[in-house]
Amino acid sequence: MGILTKTIDKYIYPDYQDNWDIFLFRDRIKKHLKADSVVLDLGAGAGIIPLDFKGQVLRVCGVDPDQRVLQNPYLDEAKTGCAESIPYDDETFDIVICMHLLEHLCHPQDAFKEIHRVLKPKGSLFIKTTNKYHYVPVLAQITPLCFHKFYNKLRGRETEDTFPTYYRANSERQINRYAESTGFSIESLELIEGRPEYLRLTWPAYLIGSLIEKIVNSTRILRNFRVVMLVTMRK
Repeated sequence: MGILTKTIDKYIYPDYQDNWDIFLFRDRIKKHLKADSVVLDLGAGAGIIPLDFKGQVLRVCGVDPDQRVLQNPYLDEAKTGCAESIPYDDETFDIVICMHLLEHLCHPQDAFKEIHRVLKPKGSLFIKTTNKYHYVPVLAQITPLCFHKFYNKLRGRETEDTFPTYYRANSERQINRYAESTGFSIESLELIEGRPEYLRLTWPAYLIGSLIEKIVNSTRILRNFRVVMLVTMRK
């Protein structure tokens, strides 16, 4: 990271830290955790960016197609599997967490049905995903996976941690449709634009990103172009 990028960090985004959006999401969830909660981290992966609720609740389980989930140190129990066929019994969990999962789903309707099935009555679903109308997903949808891997490697992410994206459940309208069709009620849906992480590789791009951030945050009319979607649903 160059000196000018660090200067922009200091003067334009002094209150931001790395993974600021993850911490924001984690704080939303923590308010709902209880000592006897049974939690499912759906799409838990290898635990590269942990939510780390282990020890704060009764049990944290994780499901992911990637075999590395079995070594995830932030889980009490891990299983390989997919969101469209969750390997747990009906009404097992008080809370299901989906962090950066929805953009990778081929069949979102099936996934939402499965999540509804494994949640206990009045259980909560917490979603953090990317708004498909933000410029980053727009570009992602017209570029190949090899480019995504290349660019993310420049940002410090290993190529094995970049997966195909489909963005079939990544707008406010889509979220509302899937919630209604699978029996969920939406308690909150936030669209948030913060420090432009994907443009911090070079200072000119970073400045452009910061300008876009100021514009989309200047009026509610442009809220649908903000990048982070945080959603809370109730069964």
